Amino acid sequence: MTDTVLATASITGLFEQARAASVPLATATRAAKDAALEAIAQGIVAAEERIVLANDLDLANGRENGLSAALQDRLRLDGARLASLAEAVREIAALPDPVGEVVRGGTLPNGVTTAQVRVPFGVVGAIYEARPNVTIDIAALALKSGNASLLRGGSAAENTNRELVAVIQDALESTGLPRFAVQTIDDYGREGARQLMRARGYVDVLVPRGSAQLIQTVVTESTVPVIETGAGVVHILLDASADAAMAADIVHNAKVQRPSVCNAVETLLVHEAAADRVLPQVLQRLRESGVTLHADEATRAVFPDALPATDEDWATEYLSLDLAVKVVSGLDEAIDHIRRYSTHHTESIVTADLANAERFLAEVDSAVVMVNASTRFTDGGEFGFGAEVGISTQKLHARGPMGLPELTSTKWVVRGSGQVRG
Repeated sequence: MTDTVLATASITGLFEQARAASVPLATATRAAKDAALEAIAQGIVAAEERIVLANDLDLANGRENGLSAALQDRLRLDGARLASLAEAVREIAALPDPVGEVVRGGTLPNGVTTAQVRVPFGVVGAIYEARPNVTIDIAALALKSGNASLLRGGSAAENTNRELVAVIQDALESTGLPRFAVQTIDDYGREGARQLMRARGYVDVLVPRGSAQLIQTVVTESTVPVIETGAGVVHILLDASADAAMAADIVHNAKVQRPSVCNAVETLLVHEAAADRVLPQVLQRLRESGVTLHADEATRAVFPDALPATDEDWATEYLSLDLAVKVVSGLDEAIDHIRRYSTHHTESIVTADLANAERFLAEVDSAVVMVNASTRFTDGGEFGFGAEVGISTQKLHARGPMGLPELTSTKWVVRGSGQVRG
């Protein structure tokens, strides 16, 4: 047999193990799942040394292969980040178990009772790149929601992910849950990813996380249902009434606090009536933090140090200390610009005008819309979900930060006492 045929046969074996593991997981008690999550959290901390060594190897390989600074930041794990991951797992354990929750139902006139209840999907697949935290996040969320998981974390984090999955599997086994409820297919490279996208019948839903190119590839090539997480061309609008100090704080936080993530602001829109008043303070603070500004002519008239913007800048997710800046004539032009260039992730307005705030919230069609707040709050942890599966920018099933309920489907449970339909 060819290597491809052998690889396909081996991968199919992993898929079958995941499907088998999903059966006992679907009926596992909350206590059993929470005990496994606690064992995972303890295992992460106990294995810090070997995880960091594996991560150092991935980082060295990444630098040698020209991995971008943004992806290196996402790839990097240290003691503090591992402690945060362990705490995130414990936060998931503390959340209510969604499995069995009654969504709606009632009693029919003939005495038959109906209940729509949450149930696990079964097997959740994930394809992502240079994000070892996603290995922990998705595995833990899948476990808590009663799902097995198959993970393709990419070559950039292969050594780190191997160690993390080993920790998870040991924790599962130590608490009596199936070891193969969490598996990585990284050893099979791109062929593994290709097979995962075509594993209909084994995998119930697939979640891509990463670059726009990766997400689009999964969406277009997968025969497994996909929950689309989107790139983040994120906007902040400074309205005519925006307070300059508030605007400076919000924009600085949204761009500088962690520029390599999808909820960092990438385009700043400024009402022309506020440009002279707010732009100098906002942009000077950004420049002092090393942000490169790509600005239109109106902005450069106020702040000449900015680079000239091109049409490409308005559609760019920089994931770096770069920001596109444009002066707009008003709310209409701002909303039109967002409709044209947004990836429907997160948008925010800074304003003291209640009517403009409500109009922005109503007319901007993104997964998360905000008033007077940093876009960095678009996050499952910040929203109280513990970790997150991803931030969905589609409209079916899930939208915005995805937590435990978004990893469940429902089924109808009907109980009767001999009724027949007339």
